[in-house]
Amino acid sequence: MSDTARATLTRYFEAFNAGNIEGMLAELDENVAHHVNEGQIRSGKAKFAEFCAHMERCYKELLTDIVIFTGADGNRAAAEFTVNGTYLQTDEGLPDARGQKYRLPAGSFMSLSDGKITRITTYYNLVDWVRQVSE
Repeated sequence: MSDTARATLTRYFEAFNAGNIEGMLAELDENVAHHVNEGQIRSGKAKFAEFCAHMERCYKELLTDIVIFTGADGNRAAAEFTVNGTYLQTDEGLPDARGQKYRLPAGSFMSLSDGKITRITTYYNLVDWVRQVSE
């Protein structure tokens, strides 16, 4: 079962890096719970798709150094990675975007059921990100 979880996360992150929102959505359960670093929980694929469209407008990101960890039962998994990004368009409540580059360590924790991601919780250091785009 952990092989299924690893394959699901691999496809999810490959789709992320390709800018393929539909590919990311294909790996999600219809009722996915998306816990963002500094925000409200979003429930369902439609809300996740809205979030992805917003992110695509404001940021261009590539994840590198991805390491995937899976629980023995395949119901929980995590990934650690480096976010390499460009701040494209000012995001509400954040510093003005001027094409600034940033690089951050980050991680995602996921729950899975029947080979689909049911929960995504992502963490990164927002203070570090603000510092990098404010320099």
